[in-house]
Amino acid sequence: MSGGVDSTMAACLLKRQGFDVVGVTMQIWDGSVDLPATERHSGCYGPGEAQDLEELRALTTRLGIRHVTIPLAAEYRQWVLDYFRREYLAGHTPNPCVMCNWKLKFGLLLEKAHAAGLAFDRFATGHYARVEGGVAHTCGATHARYVLKRGLDTEKDQSYFLYHLTQDQLCNLVFPLGALKKTEVKALARELGLEHLAARPESQDFIECKHYGALFKDETIWPGPIVDRAGRVLGEHKGIIYYTIGQRKGLGLSGTKEPLYVVHINGPGNTIMVGPYEDLFNDRLRAEDMNWIAFDTLRAPVRMRTPVRVQAKIRQQHKQAAATVTPDGPDGHTVTVVFEEPQMAIAPGQAVVFYQDELVLGGGTIV
Repeated sequence: MSGGVDSTMAACLLKRQGFDVVGVTMQIWDGSVDLPATERHSGCYGPGEAQDLEELRALTTRLGIRHVTIPLAAEYRQWVLDYFRREYLAGHTPNPCVMCNWKLKFGLLLEKAHAAGLAFDRFATGHYARVEGGVAHTCGATHARYVLKRGLDTEKDQSYFLYHLTQDQLCNLVFPLGALKKTEVKALARELGLEHLAARPESQDFIECKHYGALFKDETIWPGPIVDRAGRVLGEHKGIIYYTIGQRKGLGLSGTKEPLYVVHINGPGNTIMVGPYEDLFNDRLRAEDMNWIAFDTLRAPVRMRTPVRVQAKIRQQHKQAAATVTPDGPDGHTVTVVFEEPQMAIAPGQAVVFYQDELVLGGGTIV
């Protein structure tokens, strides 16, 4: 439970269904990062956690729900913050929400809850997604297993962030909001007299700061060249962590014949490459560290690598696009994705997630 409307209503719905509900919250703030006070706003990681926990304890008491806080600050620092810094400095675009869900929320949180003496049969969150057990029909074959599906509210669907879930995790998962619209969830909050939760703005940030630069030590950020495709120096950037693929504003370039966009970030070389709008598009990508949900793995002998038709998302807000996925080798750990139409701003480090209709096939990390 985070104290937001989604996790709170998930708990309330489970209580209505007769479950004995215990609210569990990750405590991740440890003060190890100096976040500028003048830039603070709502986010998962920051000093505002103390007030959030205080309000959450009052809320769970009001609702008659036992509440337990699980300390995970060191683990969050290792698996989310250190990963985020490392990826950005390599010139990649990391996804902290995917990592947090994979390693902490659906992993270490449960391990520590068990270690703290909590006994439970199911684990529920307020994600807009669905888990079903039974038979998955994919790639011309039938598979008996648990599957992950999109949330029915297509605008709030969060299945993209959950592609790393395993069969061991899915078998005990409950997503009470998966078949609901966000408007229905807010209406339930108002019905229960929790208008303040229904009216609270949603946070999309993982730190209580306007920019991620606060997570980096000054000595790791230094200026470098901005170059074009031919290697000509056009200007100077202020540090690669301040730029992302597809960015146009804030480059400090003037006098060019046409607008220029960030098309590549070379972390080891501390170089930003820019190009015209059309250079942002590509019809293929490679992905690694694949996790498949709908089947064990996408593997085939070298001479029989048949492409699988999918709908692919290259970021959470990306409109899914028709593509084919082909394993690069017999183990299925890396794949090549070819889109029917070129896609804009494919960013190494981000997740690519594959769907067939409502079914999440799996996903991996763009390289």
